[in-house]
Amino acid sequence: MQDPVALYLMAFGGLLLAAVLLDDLADRIKLPGILLVLALGLLVNNDLRADGEPLMSLARANNITQSALILVLFFGGLTTNWSRMKTVIKPSIRLATIGVLLTAALLTLMGIGLITREGDWSAGMVPRVLFIGAMFSSTDASAAISLLRPLAGRMPQRVLDLIEMESTINDPMAVVLAGLALALAGGEGVATESLVTEVIRQFLLGGLLGFIGGSVISQLLMGSTSLTRGSMLPVVSLALLLVLSGGTTLMGGSPLLAAYVAGLVLGNSNAADQEVLEDVHSSFAKMAELMLFLCLGLVVAPEDVVRAGVWALLIFVAMQLVRLLMVQLLLLRSDFTLGERGFICWTGLRGAVPIAMAIQAWASPATWGVLMPPLALSVVLLGLVIQGFALVPIAHRLGLVQAASQADPS
Repeated sequence: MQDPVALYLMAFGGLLLAAVLLDDLADRIKLPGILLVLALGLLVNNDLRADGEPLMSLARANNITQSALILVLFFGGLTTNWSRMKTVIKPSIRLATIGVLLTAALLTLMGIGLITREGDWSAGMVPRVLFIGAMFSSTDASAAISLLRPLAGRMPQRVLDLIEMESTINDPMAVVLAGLALALAGGEGVATESLVTEVIRQFLLGGLLGFIGGSVISQLLMGSTSLTRGSMLPVVSLALLLVLSGGTTLMGGSPLLAAYVAGLVLGNSNAADQEVLEDVHSSFAKMAELMLFLCLGLVVAPEDVVRAGVWALLIFVAMQLVRLLMVQLLLLRSDFTLGERGFICWTGLRGAVPIAMAIQAWASPATWGVLMPPLALSVVLLGLVIQGFALVPIAHRLGLVQAASQADPS
């Protein structure tokens, strides 16, 4: 084995093991695990070189994060149970579609207003501001649900279901908007109509191929008992996911959307043992999420995160105001109480998706892409610290937590 390969195996194996231990520690002390994993990536020296390259190059980080996001989104679709979530399907879809569009639009308008006030505005900044709005328009379910785990059975289940479902299905819309912004940024000399058409084509083709791929996977698994054995099912499902993602990319569709839709179709079919599938892919998704945050921590310099702190704070405050307005508006005629709507406003934590988008922007031809990873990391860290510590106390303050003796035994 060559020395560089041995170095990479040892370094990434050790970092992944440390990330797992930190994630477990965070769970014990009621902190979001990704907070400690991000800190680990920032503290590790990325200048440990092999063959003249840093431990984590930008190209390698982009490839890893895009692959990791496919696993995360596939698991999100796989665990979206329509029959269990049917009571919150309508409000969740409103928040995940209209809500994402409103959030991105309002954050974009706020950004334009702020830059215009400083006198630095030009039309060429539209893609950059739109990308920032899209990057922070989706929410992360795993961070909020992990923090609320101690309150399981003591909070209204429909509130938890809404938070989980919204966060699971709002990522594809944010990914499409970010793709539109990057297309506009790299589209010098190309008509805007062509760029919009290309993004819409990726969206529709990704959704269609995801549906077809998920259906084919379901039929294939249903027709073979040998492929659905406990030891074979994880390998087969992962292999089919990789084929689907690669094929969708080659055909010009969105592999991220295809992965999510395929997971949605497979997770709501009777093709295989759902418990085994979810169990295995939860491990794949957890590994992918940990690697994603490690990659960002490694490629971003801590001093850049500090420099982005002021802008990150402004964006974080804007995000909270926009989410407050958006949730109250879209859930106004629902049967959620004022306290429940207020709590849902506070659970809009950001996580893996903005980080993957930021690294993708950095690897793109956009000149401003280099600014996105430190900004994304700063905003995610602020959210995890401020919202993370306040989530459980706010649930108590709003009267949403029952006493342990009154909790539902189920």
